[in-house]
Amino acid sequence: MPRPRCQQISLADTPYYHIISRCVRRTFLCGQDHVTGKSFEHRRQWIEDRIRLLASLFAVDIAAYAVMSNHYHLVVKLDPAQAESWSDDDVLRRWTCLFKGPLLVQRYLAGDKQESYELAQVGEFAQCYRQRLASLSWFMKCLNEPIARQANEEDGCTGHFWEARFKSQALCTEAALLSCMAYVDLNPVRAGMADTPETSEHTSIKERIAPRFDLAQAVREQMKLDALLGFDGPVKPLLPFEGAFADREQPGIPFAFEDYLSLVDYTGRAIDPRKKGAIADTQPPILQRLGLTSDQWLAQSTQFEALYRPKRRRSAA
Repeated sequence: MPRPRCQQISLADTPYYHIISRCVRRTFLCGQDHVTGKSFEHRRQWIEDRIRLLASLFAVDIAAYAVMSNHYHLVVKLDPAQAESWSDDDVLRRWTCLFKGPLLVQRYLAGDKQESYELAQVGEFAQCYRQRLASLSWFMKCLNEPIARQANEEDGCTGHFWEARFKSQALCTEAALLSCMAYVDLNPVRAGMADTPETSEHTSIKERIAPRFDLAQAVREQMKLDALLGFDGPVKPLLPFEGAFADREQPGIPFAFEDYLSLVDYTGRAIDPRKKGAIADTQPPILQRLGLTSDQWLAQSTQFEALYRPKRRRSAA
């Protein structure tokens, strides 16, 4: 019998977790059904958009992701301190991007005058939502339920879409975190879906190398699918690489991005007989493929956050 989720998640041990959700039987999350000839590729963008928008609402950071044909991978960092720093109004705004909330909350957000006991009740709702917005289980519920509903509606069927509840694996060391991230980012290469990490669609490594997430388009599509009620904040960047520092606690990934790219490139060239693909030995090193020197890449990666935010603001306009 599966263990309760509360026994699998321990922030005292690690904030990092590897998450997998897989479809039932022959159900396609994405990809091409070679039996019927039907393509489900458009669903990849559903999932990638949903991941990025939810991470922007929840106290959950995304370190890596890959959307495959019948499953997807996430590497997340849980950060309840983010939720604790939000005001009650901010919590209510975030929650009502996903759910209408009770009438009392709707009236409060609309600016209606309320009695003291009503305001106290709104405060209690805010505390409840604050806990949910820091919860991995609620994050996954808000990710998987709309996708299942949309896929079933599109397929003209009912019933289970996901094989079971999501699987979570604690990443308790830096080595575990980095090896898991590399595993996730290399999934399309190993499956023979891409020749190199930077050409693998709907993965975090491609998004880090060449950011293309369109916030305005993502919000429009999610609202069109009735998976989002609204969204008026900025998109949260992927969890940044910071390099290693021994003298302070690091909110980001304790590794340099250039070194991570080299690690992924090296790992991707190793041939696994159980997998279809690997990076060909004839391929030049990843920085050379990207047309960058080490100095150029270092400059670009250290300015990533500054370059990323203005682009996202323009997209949201």
